[in-house]
Amino acid sequence: MDRSFTAMVIDTVDGKPKGLFKDLSIGDLPDYDVLVEIAYSALNYKDGLAITGKGRIARRMPMIGGIDLAGTVLESRSPKWQPGDKVILNGWGLSETEWGAYARYQRVKAEWLIPLPEAFSMQEAMAIGTAGYTSALCVDALEKWGSIKPGEGEVLVTGAAGGVGSVAIALLCAQGYNVTASTGRPQTHEYLAMLGATGFIDRATLQEKGPPLQKERWTGGIDSVGSDTLVNALAQTVRGGAIVACGLAGGADLNGTVMPHILRSVTLIGMDSVVAPLEQRLAAWKRLARDLDKEKLNKMTTVEPMSKLPQLAEDIIAGKIRGRVVIDVAQV
Repeated sequence: MDRSFTAMVIDTVDGKPKGLFKDLSIGDLPDYDVLVEIAYSALNYKDGLAITGKGRIARRMPMIGGIDLAGTVLESRSPKWQPGDKVILNGWGLSETEWGAYARYQRVKAEWLIPLPEAFSMQEAMAIGTAGYTSALCVDALEKWGSIKPGEGEVLVTGAAGGVGSVAIALLCAQGYNVTASTGRPQTHEYLAMLGATGFIDRATLQEKGPPLQKERWTGGIDSVGSDTLVNALAQTVRGGAIVACGLAGGADLNGTVMPHILRSVTLIGMDSVVAPLEQRLAAWKRLARDLDKEKLNKMTTVEPMSKLPQLAEDIIAGKIRGRVVIDVAQV
């Protein structure tokens, strides 16, 4: 089998990484055990950085972009998978160190895959994608920490109208938590309220320089922004509370102090979804199947052809994307 197909390939253009459409064949793919015919991928902030070249995501080039896939096994040298199996893949270095999902076909390692959850179609699984799966990991971590309680206090979600934020709000509200959404787009308030948010805070407020200890407000939080937003979130967290950090849309710097940690026992929990172990992945998808309202998922999702990836990548970096974007890789 050596079919040809079009892929979004990150390569060096004028000394900088940039995403371009290129024709490849199955024979060009890595020699891994499982060949998957991809139906859908997704658009994440990291994908936008990779395609636009505004972040050096690809550590070697050429590199096929796309960190999520849902598809069907065509060939397998592993006993774990058989032709016809429906599978999904999130992370594991796709588009960074391993060829990714913006292609009709990809060969992957058997241990990277998990079965498509029965609760979701392939399109729905990619509407969730890495962003939603990361949100579920973050909610799991906050609940295990124990500082948040349904109906008590406020849980902060930053970058609320983005993919991570949208799914995090829906999951938290499904369990009865009071969620305050941080966004710089007032026009998204109705959308965020539909997801379950009961309060709003302008993101500019969390970007201002403030004292190391501020008025206690958040029992917990999920932050996908980083930088001053994360510093202020920690400074405003109640004694014994925790913030889970999973992104850096606002910057990778963290110019804070140890004061919230040593005087209020505030905890900063880091969440890496790329190489999370199988047990955590399955638990996250179990939560998504249980708590994510399909109607809310549909309202936060748009489906776009792969041919629109260059513009979509620019849009997500510019903060113009609301919710989740599924990429139909067959439409080039």
